[in-house]
Amino acid sequence: MPNNKQAKKRVRQNEKRAAENKVTRTSMRTAMKKVLKAETAEEAEKALPMAMKRIDKAAKKNIIHDNTAARYKSRMSRTAAAK
Repeated sequence: MPNNKQAKKRVRQNEKRAAENKVTRTSMRTAMKKVLKAETAEEAEKALPMAMKRIDKAAKKNIIHDNTAARYKSRMSRTAAAK
């Protein structure tokens, strides 16, 4: 439990940042699932740009590592091409 004013403020800031990070990560994962679960190649190709955008945004905000983003993007493009 924080005892001074600064520590209380840091707790509030951390909670707000964690909520924003969760929104970004969740939207990224949802976009990725749309590509992975697509029934047809057209659906996968249609969902691919949004998934790439969400992955890039998460990497830019340091929510995921750059190499993780590259791995996810590679996986998405391979999946879309294989369908």
